[in-house]
Amino acid sequence: MFNLTYEFKIKPTQSQIALFEDWLEQCRRVYNYALAERKDWFKSRSCQINACSLKHEYIIPADTPRPTYASQCRGLTQARAKYPELNAVQVHVLQQTLKRLEVAFVAMWERNHGFPRFKKSGQMRSFVFPQLGVSPLGQGQIKLPKIGWVKFRQSRSIPDGGIVKQARVVKRVSGWYVMLTVQWNVSVPQSQPHGEAVGIDVGLTSFVATSNGLLVKRPRFFVDALRKLKLLQQRVTRKRIGSNNWKKAQKKVASLYEYVANCRKDWHRKLSHQICNDAGMVFVEDLNLVGLSRGMLGKHCLDAGFGQFFNILEQTCFKRDVYFQKVDSRKTSQICPSCGTETGRKELSERTHICSNCGYTTDRDVAAAQVVAIRGLAAVGHTVKMLAEGKFVGIPVKQESPGF
Repeated sequence: MFNLTYEFKIKPTQSQIALFEDWLEQCRRVYNYALAERKDWFKSRSCQINACSLKHEYIIPADTPRPTYASQCRGLTQARAKYPELNAVQVHVLQQTLKRLEVAFVAMWERNHGFPRFKKSGQMRSFVFPQLGVSPLGQGQIKLPKIGWVKFRQSRSIPDGGIVKQARVVKRVSGWYVMLTVQWNVSVPQSQPHGEAVGIDVGLTSFVATSNGLLVKRPRFFVDALRKLKLLQQRVTRKRIGSNNWKKAQKKVASLYEYVANCRKDWHRKLSHQICNDAGMVFVEDLNLVGLSRGMLGKHCLDAGFGQFFNILEQTCFKRDVYFQKVDSRKTSQICPSCGTETGRKELSERTHICSNCGYTTDRDVAAAQVVAIRGLAAVGHTVKMLAEGKFVGIPVKQESPGF
């Protein structure tokens, strides 16, 4: 099976927009109720055995099982029979909202994410149709269950032979969008190691340093927009909460955030294609992105968007038949790529790698990228070092600006 997701902008009518808004609100209420049920159960088990909490008391029987996705789906069936506003929403959409909460708890347990939070009014921005009817796509239209035909701008064609398995309706400040997951019953072979290997080291001084000497400066998308963002947020605070002017001011803030995110994603896509132009294998560091985002330079790491860049680069490598793999990131800047000697930890102000054993000298980030390339070649079965073949010696460092 092979899946691809296509995103299109939809053009709903005013009645359909009102229906979308109501469904988002009902999904938010279901999400918050299910989260409160789980949170109360956890807090009832966190107090001491011989004493109750001084602030909260959760009198829940000891034999009450932990709320799960299956048990809350059964409770949803009873709630739909009791509340007509829930019965107006398709049942699969509400079940997917409970599934989203389950995924949030799994991410908390397995991926070190934070505890799920309650969603305020307007924070629920999407809902999912996990099943669509037969032939849901028409000429510039899509048929959504319980809603009917909705027009959308088909900016590109969808290849024949695919089945639309899922549709996600997303609300953004620029409008409404639909994300279609299309499935083909074909087997796509994975890219095999071939061609020239390129190691990539990411950082804040140079966003990307490659093993062949390319250095790309880091664009500061969010930092450059801070001055305008501060001005717009000040205007929000001076408006009466809930008024029309307050909503207009908030919309301008959201528009700026979306503009920054779109600029960052567009730049990541262009850079990924540039890297894949002359590469047959791409190796990157397997970084602890959560730890980086919580560090002293967390705001700048989030502004750079390392995780998004790695995902986009992996997708680009798949489309262009380039082998992609992550390698161990430990001590990449402390090892000489020429002789393998550990040179010790460098200060952030040291931007040049000088090996005291063999005398190999190059840019610090380029040396780390070369170590990444050597580790990647070793991982795929290549035992001969690229530097031993003379591929790294005398490489000129090429500085490039963020623009393309």
